[in-house]
Amino acid sequence: MRLHVIVLSCIIAPACFPADSALTIYNQQFAVVRETIPLDLKQGANQIEFTGTTAQLEPESVMLRDPSGRHALRILEQNYRADPVSLEALLKRYEGQTILFEIHNGDRIETVSGKIVRAGGTTIPPGQNRWFVNAYQQPQPMVSQAIIEVAGKLRFDLPGVPMFPGLGSGMILKPTLNWTIETDRDGPVDAELAYISGGFDWNADYNIVQSESRALDLTGWVTLANASGKEFDNAHVKLMAGDVNKIKPGVAADGVRAYMSMGAVAGIAPGPQVVEKTFDEYHLYTLQRPVTIHDKESKQVEFVRTSGVKSDIVYVYDGAKIDTNRYQGWQPEMIRQDPLYGTLSNPKVWVMREFMNSESNHLGMPLPKGRVRFCRRDTDGRLEFTGEDSIDHTPKDEKIRVFTGAAFDLTGERKRTVFRNDMGRQMMDEAFEIKVRNHKKEPVEIRVVEHLYRWYTWEISTSSMPYTKTDAQTIEFHAQLQPDEEKKITYEAHYTW
Repeated sequence: MRLHVIVLSCIIAPACFPADSALTIYNQQFAVVRETIPLDLKQGANQIEFTGTTAQLEPESVMLRDPSGRHALRILEQNYRADPVSLEALLKRYEGQTILFEIHNGDRIETVSGKIVRAGGTTIPPGQNRWFVNAYQQPQPMVSQAIIEVAGKLRFDLPGVPMFPGLGSGMILKPTLNWTIETDRDGPVDAELAYISGGFDWNADYNIVQSESRALDLTGWVTLANASGKEFDNAHVKLMAGDVNKIKPGVAADGVRAYMSMGAVAGIAPGPQVVEKTFDEYHLYTLQRPVTIHDKESKQVEFVRTSGVKSDIVYVYDGAKIDTNRYQGWQPEMIRQDPLYGTLSNPKVWVMREFMNSESNHLGMPLPKGRVRFCRRDTDGRLEFTGEDSIDHTPKDEKIRVFTGAAFDLTGERKRTVFRNDMGRQMMDEAFEIKVRNHKKEPVEIRVVEHLYRWYTWEISTSSMPYTKTDAQTIEFHAQLQPDEEKKITYEAHYTW
């Protein structure tokens, strides 16, 4: 069988950079990379060297095909190297040999000869195979210093700038894929290369400005981050939002494989900068114009802009202050038996903003998770920052509630007034007194939240105010307060088990 050798070296010929680059970036720090590679193949086996990949490619995910279907391509063998030449690599290459070192002393430059006794660097100790460790057993590299012999003396540093005779055989300048590809006929092929790579991420940010009427002006940005070791010029970019299952480095999830096996990226259509659509169980956001993303660069693209979003300000007093460090890992039975649990008081009243993600509210687009920043114009017209929070992936027609801070002029206090724990009869009674105060110049409603954390079976024996059961272990009181008014709420809970 004849072997034909083809070298696709983008270092030698910049014009051979793959055309029609496409990225689908997942917000889990990886991406699907798709590129078109022009090949001129001969029937039989062809040896191909390609240096246009990222530095974090997952070799097992590589797919190469002829999208036209005219050529049958089969990768008989693939080798991936991601160890471009470095000082450490060259020191190892010339270990045991004598080279020149250049010493700069003011305006004078001197050279000395030194033998590289040991190259030094980092190594993975035996028994710590880097492919078979989990999150709790990461390999611990050993670091050793270089040893250079100069004039019969050993030193643990470089005497100057090393002057290496050359790269040496086997050295590479960029991450490289070597393929042995078999095809059934001669001729040029615009092959489609697809693979999964780490080093990518994206996230959403929302900037919200409140008007005097409490209506919101919302602008959403997506930030793309590329730390893959490769530049993408005029790439078609899609962003996948959702919790896609990805097992571990080197193994792709089924959903990712399914996406990689699809056809070429669709053409650019006129319209907004980002178009959203449902894809499987996730949401796909397509940038409507190609973008260039340099290595070690982040880029922002606007994907939503709207105004007139109606919102409500909600004040919430959740008075139980829990020492999370002390009670970390406690079971419900342990909490039930601790008389001090939940007796500390939190004086802060939270400020929440609520609005519906619906078309009738000038939204209605599935919103990817991200940070939400709130601003408001002062009387002089300047914007002032008033708080921020984060939201999770939010479908359309769902309510969004974000925490923006604590109210300055609203306060609360909470104290326990009754605690009876009858372990023999398997019952408990606990009562609280809650006070909320309004020092604002206008009336407000404060939602007082109480958690029935002692056990799952309970009933409210007495209550000074109507309440709403919001879930299996939470009740909520709605307290209406006039300016400078204090309101007291009392209730008693009876637990059985």
